[in-house]
Amino acid sequence: MSITTSYRADGTEIMDDFLLEGEELRNALDKIADINRLLGGNKLTLNGVKQLLKKTTKQGIVIVDVGCGNGDMLRMLADYGKEANIDFRLIGIDANKYTINYAGKLSKDYLNIEYKCLDIFEDDFKVLNYDIVLCTLTLHHFKDDEILKIIATFNKNATVGVVINDLHRSKIAYRLFSIMCKLFNLNRMSREDGLLSILRGFKKEELELYSKKLNLNNSQIQWKWAFRYQWIISKL
Repeated sequence: MSITTSYRADGTEIMDDFLLEGEELRNALDKIADINRLLGGNKLTLNGVKQLLKKTTKQGIVIVDVGCGNGDMLRMLADYGKEANIDFRLIGIDANKYTINYAGKLSKDYLNIEYKCLDIFEDDFKVLNYDIVLCTLTLHHFKDDEILKIIATFNKNATVGVVINDLHRSKIAYRLFSIMCKLFNLNRMSREDGLLSILRGFKKEELELYSKKLNLNNSQIQWKWAFRYQWIISKL
């Protein structure tokens, strides 16, 4: 099949349906977490958090994870905070109630993690304050004008900074993920959404243009394995 990566695809992923629920969604959330962990995505986000933490002496750091999925990233951060003796308050945000409930069940032993079912374009999210906001494999779900609004809100409400971890739109990444679909026996949702996600991903110059339009003076965008961009916006 011929594909193009010259521009961002504007298709709709199955997971974009906020009313979606059931075993297929649960399986997809777990597969995404497994692959993200295997390919170093969790460590990429953690590395960004560590960079921002070096800039502050504040105690009781509030971290919000937008598009938190099954909560795997927050549980990793909670474990890291415990090991490093850092007091984290962790909040997972997702617009799908089923996803939030599932993440809560998986995180029941983590007393410093809470979950909120919120639409990030609504006022309840816009007034939420935090020190660091994370956005891992979530930004590509939105159109360019929406992305500008999202980043503007992040930058306004975060006191320390923003860590974005998202996909590099690449034909090589698309082909490699096609192989992974077979190796991991991914279900239909994981397979179709994953391939479309890559085509909805970014080129570095597009992220740089967002940064320029928003006048983000302390912004760093770097390519990382596996076909990811780490975008760190510091407020300090």
